[in-house]
Amino acid sequence: MPQAGDFTLGMEEEFFLVDAATRSLRRGSDAVIDRAREAVGGHADHELQLSQLESVTPVCRTLQEVRGHLSRLRRELAAAAEAEGSRLVASGTHPFSHWDEDRITPKPAYLGLERDYQQVAREQLVCGSHVHVGLSEPDAAIQVMNRMRPWLWPVLALSANSPFWLGSDTGYASFRTEVWTRWPMGGIPEHFDSRAEYDAVVETLLAAGAIDDRARIYWDVRLSARFPTVEVRVSDVCLSVDEAVMVAGLCRALARTCHGEAVRGAPEPRPRHELLRAAKWRAARYGLGADLIDVAGHRSVPAKELVAELLAWVRPALEEDGDWDEVSAIVEETVAGGTGAARQREALSRNDRLEDVVDLATVSGT
Repeated sequence: MPQAGDFTLGMEEEFFLVDAATRSLRRGSDAVIDRAREAVGGHADHELQLSQLESVTPVCRTLQEVRGHLSRLRRELAAAAEAEGSRLVASGTHPFSHWDEDRITPKPAYLGLERDYQQVAREQLVCGSHVHVGLSEPDAAIQVMNRMRPWLWPVLALSANSPFWLGSDTGYASFRTEVWTRWPMGGIPEHFDSRAEYDAVVETLLAAGAIDDRARIYWDVRLSARFPTVEVRVSDVCLSVDEAVMVAGLCRALARTCHGEAVRGAPEPRPRHELLRAAKWRAARYGLGADLIDVAGHRSVPAKELVAELLAWVRPALEEDGDWDEVSAIVEETVAGGTGAARQREALSRNDRLEDVVDLATVSGT
C-alpha cells in the first residue's frame, strides 16, 4: 500500500545560457549560478557543459506546488543570467551553436565523464527534464518502472522541443533523444523481476567497470540513486512552464496507475524490446506530427489517438490527485497548438532566422 511519502513530485530542468546579443552559447554558468543561489540556494546547480545549468525543485505534494517552484526557479535563473549579460534558454538543443564552442564544466565528476566517454561527452550539448515520483517500497517501484515503459513515448512526443542541431533542421521533433542514445547506459531498461535483480545488475556493471557510480545509469526510467523515487527521464526541457507541469502530472499519474495495476494483480505487459525502441524512435522523430506506435496494441495510430488513450488510462489517477482539469487542458492545448518543436519551426519560418528560435525559447527574468 502507498506510504506517506509516496507519489510526491520533484522536477529537474536543464537550460542553456546564451549571449544576449548574438544568441550563441555562452560559457557563463559559474557566475550565473553564484548569483542565482542568492535567491534560490541549492536549487540551482552546474551541468555537464559550461553553457548549461540546472534547476531542482523541492519535494512537492501537489501539482500547484510544482508549478510555483518551476515558475520561481525559471524566473530567478533568468534574472541571474540577465544580470550577467546572458539569457536563459529552454530548448532541448541549441538551434545553431556548435558543441566545439563549449567546454566541459571543470568538476571532477564531469571531467571524469569526458575522460571516459571522450567525444560522446563533448558533444552532449542537450537539455532535458527529469521527473521524480516518490515511491518508498522497492519492489513496488520496480513494478511501476516495468509497467510504465509502454506509455513513456506519448509523453516524449508531447514534450518534444529540439528540432535543430548545428544550424540545421534535423527532421526530428526531439533530436536530444537521438544524441542521448549514444551513452552506453542510456535507453530503455529491460524488465526486472524484483528490486534484488535490479540491484544485482547495477552491482555487476560497477564490478565490471562499466560504470563508476550508480548515478551513471541513464535509462529512460530508473530508480534514483539518491532518493526513494522512480525517475522518468524521457522529456526534453519544455518550452513553457505549462508543458513542464503537464509532463510532471502525466508521470505521476502513470506511476499511480501502474502501482494500482500491480496491487490488483493485473497482468504485467512484457513488450518486446524492439517494439519499445521503435515506439521511442517514432515519438522522437515525429512528436505529434505523425502516427505513433501503440505498444500494447501492436499497431500504429494517429498521435492524437494515442495521447487520448494515455489520458483515458490515467484519468482516475489524475482525478485522485485533483490534476485532471489542469493536465488534460494543457494536453489539449499542446495537441492543438503544437509541441515546442513545432513552435520552434514556426518561429524559423517567419524570417528564416535561427536567432528568432532562440528568442522564442528564452525565459524571462521578470
